[in-house]
Formats: sequence, C-alpha cells, structure tokens
Amino acid sequence: MRWESPGLLALVLLVPLLALLVRRRGLKPAAVQWTRAPRAAGLRAALVRAVSLLPWLALTLAVVALARPQQGLRLSETESKGVDIVLVIDVSPSMSAQDFVPRNRLNVAKETAREFVRHRPHDRIGLVGFAATAFTQCPLTLDHEALDELVEGLDLGMAEDGTAIGMGLATAVARLRESRTPSKVIVLLTDGANNRGQIDPLTGADLARALGVRVYTVLVGRRGLVPVPQDDPQLGRRIVMMQVDVDEPTLQQIAQRTGGRFYRATDAAALGGIYAEIDRLERVPVRSITYRDYRDVGPLLLGAAAVLLAGYGLLSATVAFRLP
Repeated sequence: MRWESPGLLALVLLVPLLALLVRRRGLKPAAVQWTRAPRAAGLRAALVRAVSLLPWLALTLAVVALARPQQGLRLSETESKGVDIVLVIDVSPSMSAQDFVPRNRLNVAKETAREFVRHRPHDRIGLVGFAATAFTQCPLTLDHEALDELVEGLDLGMAEDGTAIGMGLATAVARLRESRTPSKVIVLLTDGANNRGQIDPLTGADLARALGVRVYTVLVGRRGLVPVPQDDPQLGRRIVMMQVDVDEPTLQQIAQRTGGRFYRATDAAALGGIYAEIDRLERVPVRSITYRDYRDVGPLLLGAAAVLLAGYGLLSATVAFRLP
C-alpha cells in the first residue's frame, strides 16, 4: 500500500475535533433532532449511538480517500538465457549389461539423465541416441515434461548394433548449430569404443570446438567381460559374458579439445554424482525482475462512505430515532 498524497492524511485528525465541537455546541444531525425519544433506553439507545457515528465514519473514509491510497499488485518474471544442452546416450546392446545391479546400464543412464533435467528448468535440453547410427530423440526444448517421456522411451534396439560415437557427437553438434545461447554443452555417455559411422569421434570434437560447444564425456561400466542378457532361440533368455572394448583415451581427448571433462562411472551412485557435478559446473545467473502495478482504492473508500451515509439516512428516518 502506498499514498499518492500522504500529507492529506493529517486531515483525519480534524474529524474527532469537529465531532467534539459539534457535541459541545449541542448541535445534532438533522435526523437526531427529529427524534421524539433522545434518551431511549437499552438496545435502542445503543442503536442510536451507533447510527450517530456513521456520518463521522463516512467523513473519515472520505478524507482517507483524498490521500489516494493505492494497492500494489506484485508481478514478477524471470529472465535467463540459460544453457543449451544435448544429452547423447549410447543405446547399443552392451548398454544392457547388468553390472549396475539390479538395473542395467541404460536404465541407470536414463534415470540419472531425467534427474539432471529436473534440476535445470531454465535450460533448453535435447536428446540424441546412438548405436551403429545416431538419431535425434528430442530437439532442444523447454518442455521438460515431454523430454522426460522421450528419455524414458529411449531403448535398446532403436538402431543397429554398433557404437558410432562420432556420429552421435556430430548429430548433437548439428542440434546446437542454430543456438544463439552463449553457453552450449553436450553430455556424451557411452560404454564402448567407436566402431561404426562415417565420422571419427575426434572429428566430431573439432566440430563441437568450432561452434564453442563443451563436451563432457562419461564412460560407464566395468572393463572387460560384463554380464549381458541375450535371447537364445533354444534356451530362451540367458546371461552371457561379453567382452566390451572401451576407448578411454579418445573420450579424454574429446573432453580436452572442447574444454569439457572426462568422467568414469562404474556404478549408479558414481554416475549420479557425475551428472550432479556437471549440473554445478554449467550454471548461468538467473535474473529475477520484480515490479509493481498500483491500483487506486480511493473510489472504493468513497463508495463505502456513500453506503454509510445512505445507511445512516435510512436508519435515522426509520427505526433508530422513533419511539415504539
């Protein structure tokens, strides 16, 4: 609440002085002079006194209205350019490895990615999946509810068997090509070495560096033999030990060339910690703007004063100042 003319509030002090002056001079409002029972007892006496106060209350409200009280309506908005982020997740068969007990690598990767998205409401985030080829599962978007569903829908078998890290990286860079945001980031998660695709991983890194994109690379899972479920036509689904080749040096070079970081995650807790660290590293200030729009409430006070005067006139002319 604020006052357009606060100095006029001093006039309120004159109201009780005026009331005292009227009382000392024996003056009464016209309605009081009409009464045939000035000393009415009991409830009628209380009613007479209450009705007699109505003109003074109306005068007080009118004086307050002259000071033009204004009510502030608080409005706020958030201004943030945010960060444009593309999550690149390996969906090759080896991501079904069950060394992240009781879940497989892909399930843990999706769960931690969804948690990462939930902590970044002001950023545009996209999703790319890859195996032998790469595909855009979701373009850059602020609709994180839709993105959450698309992350959950990411699954094995969405591309042929293989690991095309370079293609996944190049596809993510293409999603960021039109971005005007100063901060652009790729989070690349894989459990193997590049063995498919027309683009070499380091070539993809150079493309990212040319556009000012930082790449954080995450190598998940254990080295060597890992338990992977397979469907056998005769024996049904069974767990077989599969040799997974990894290329840690290449992932390190990708991160180094683009100004990002390399991480290694051997369990779900470690992967969650990696996403949390990336979340802390890639933050931009969010500027909140708060302003007020004021509404003049003086007319409402004048309306209330008019109602009080009308009530006074009605009551004084009827029940308040008449004998039984």
